[in-house]
Amino acid sequence: MSRRGIPADLLRALAPPVWRALPRRVPAAAAALGLLPAAATRLPDHAPDAGLGLFVLRLTALVGAVGLAFLLDDPARNTCATTPIGRPARTALRLAMAVPLTALWWTAAVLLLPSPTRPPLLPVTLQAAAISAAALALATTAVRFTDRADVGRSAALCLGTAAAVTVLVPDRWGLLATPADPWWQAAQVRWTAVLLVTVAVCALWTPEPLGRRPVRERRRTG
Repeated sequence: MSRRGIPADLLRALAPPVWRALPRRVPAAAAALGLLPAAATRLPDHAPDAGLGLFVLRLTALVGAVGLAFLLDDPARNTCATTPIGRPARTALRLAMAVPLTALWWTAAVLLLPSPTRPPLLPVTLQAAAISAAALALATTAVRFTDRADVGRSAALCLGTAAAVTVLVPDRWGLLATPADPWWQAAQVRWTAVLLVTVAVCALWTPEPLGRRPVRERRRTG
């Protein structure tokens, strides 16, 4: 049995259809597109500095997060409401399949940068995790408050809008400081806050609302 009382054999039986239902085209395209800027840093004769590397990895993280925004797209969402496995377990299965692949992809992006071009890895990885969590939080919010099966497009649009607003905020109070700036450490605190808040949003809004009954129960009542 799992921690929440779900039989392990039921989870194993659910894993193959969840894997088949995972969206692939947009995440794969975003992953490939996100690696291009990192690969381009190897083209010049002299490796760019770490400042450009920081910009490249931030751009890579944003493009990859756009792909993650489509992770919760599920054409069978309305029929899944009648399964014995709730939304949290189905979402956890999707994340368990996507997170290792995302970690490998991020590692590849970092390794594509020449050594002199790599920025401090822990802070930039924190930023990438926060951007990815923000994409998932936007998708989770759309799933929570709408009945749409394809929430990735709206989540990606909101993520792009948030990124554009972030660029307009002065570095002193924003998120895009560089290691040479005196407010670099303060920016890392803000990135940590973004990560914690978006993870909390995902955790709180993934379960079905208490007032919403499954489709099968509504049909019986009707």
